[in-house]
Amino acid sequence: MEHRRIAIIRERLQAGADPDRAKAAQAYMKSSMPSLGVKVPVVRHIVLATAKELPFGSPAELRDDVRLLWLEATWREERYAAIDLTSLKSVAKDLEMLPLYEEIIRTGAWWDFVDGVSDRICALLQHHRSTLTPLLRTWASDPDFWIRRAAITSQLKAKTATAQELLATALDANLADKEFFIRKAIGWTLREYAKTDPQWVRSYVETRRARLSPLSLREAMKHLG
Repeated sequence: MEHRRIAIIRERLQAGADPDRAKAAQAYMKSSMPSLGVKVPVVRHIVLATAKELPFGSPAELRDDVRLLWLEATWREERYAAIDLTSLKSVAKDLEMLPLYEEIIRTGAWWDFVDGVSDRICALLQHHRSTLTPLLRTWASDPDFWIRRAAITSQLKAKTATAQELLATALDANLADKEFFIRKAIGWTLREYAKTDPQWVRSYVETRRARLSPLSLREAMKHLG
């Protein structure tokens, strides 16, 4: 069964290819890696169905398939499929997934891949705070802005479990950055957390208003008035 799942996933993705949609998707993503034109929910269905048919024997086996599918990908959807494999419950709390997520962020180097693993990192943070907290503080100042984006968005889905000090640290470290994807991430993260704790977001914005970019400020205050 060695890498049989990968072969099946590739076959099913090819079967669902839509050339017209592929051209539009590639143009939208501004990607040098071609697309098959398979919709994201369809990719996810293919991955989960395949994993159900051929269950993984261990987390290590899953990591091996994810890494191989990621590294050998010739279509963007194959990389989406690799990320979707990491959504399986068997690895949701597995710290050994962390190097793989970092590899995906650094080598993927685009917002869809980075954001694709942000909730995985969030889950690890909830279960391994003593390990993830100092790591994400380091990531917040990493030379690679995609790693910094991951640090900023790592608590997007944390809601009431958000570590506010860590969030502020990640945001503060990047307020001066002129990169669009960083400014967008700052605003997005504040906007999402405002749904849980609007007072904290208002306070954060008011004390840093002069340092926030117009884009970040606009996004942060989108639903706060």
